[in-house]
Amino acid sequence: MANSQTVTSRRGRKLSPFWRYAPFWLPAFVLYSIFIVYPLATAVGYSLFAWDGLQRGAFVGLDNFVTLLTEDPWRRNLWRAFRHNIAFFAGTMLVQNTLALFFAVVLHSLKRGRQFWQNLFFMPHLLSTVLVGILWDLILNPLFGPLNQALRMLENGISNILGVVGINASIKLAYPWLGLPETALATIVVVNAWAWLSFPMMIFLANLGSIPKGYLEAATLDGANNWQVFRHIQLPLLRPAITIVSVLTFIGNFNAFELIFVMAGSGGSPGGSTDVLGTFFYRTAFGTGSERIAIGSALAVLMFSFIALTSFIALRIFRSEKVVYD
Repeated sequence: MANSQTVTSRRGRKLSPFWRYAPFWLPAFVLYSIFIVYPLATAVGYSLFAWDGLQRGAFVGLDNFVTLLTEDPWRRNLWRAFRHNIAFFAGTMLVQNTLALFFAVVLHSLKRGRQFWQNLFFMPHLLSTVLVGILWDLILNPLFGPLNQALRMLENGISNILGVVGINASIKLAYPWLGLPETALATIVVVNAWAWLSFPMMIFLANLGSIPKGYLEAATLDGANNWQVFRHIQLPLLRPAITIVSVLTFIGNFNAFELIFVMAGSGGSPGGSTDVLGTFFYRTAFGTGSERIAIGSALAVLMFSFIALTSFIALRIFRSEKVVYD
């Protein structure tokens, strides 16, 4: 008879739990290997060779990495895209995760209608990223988009009110949000935060629900108000969730491509102001030129290495942020 650790096969041999659960993990492992491990290994191999169009040339070692990091226009475009990625991540962290935490606390305090509001907030998350980009591209259209039409109506209303009191002032609220270098990236950050806000909100909401009510009741009996309860009890106990959300946001934002590609194109228009590592990689890998495959593969390896290393370090730093309830 098999014990809790092993199971006996038909031939009398004992199977370890590793093989006993093989039907469950093996399909996922095969798919992961085909679509993640194999392309990554291929990219590493491609980055170490010279390429003449689609034909692989001689082994060049790290020359492609040196070219990417030191020679223009590769170096200039790489660092520009990297700076934009940092801004994209920082803006998303500020807008998305701050609002997600706020709405999670509000929903957690509701006595009625919590499920309705959860479903309402989660609806944008069900849409594909491409569809979100197309919809917001139409909404933000400078000519017929509903957002600018509403802003123009507001402009006229404010101007009329100021005219009544004798003030002649020109109010400008409607802009080509995706057509100005100063506003394009910030606009896409807001759209990205809108599309993904529900995911961190659900994580925060689940963690708020796991905090023992006795902690909150004891603080309330001691005279703490809602802000003090949140600041000194709920927020410290949410640190593990905040860490996970931050790491996932970092990984997602440094892999961002679809939304920016749909809303601003592969060139990161206008004037490269929305160009990030994902769009730079797309132009490099699928552009024209004999060395595109090699440079694109080198960029893919650098992106993966940076994201993996940074995520690993962040998780190691915050590894101690485990909450144990007494």
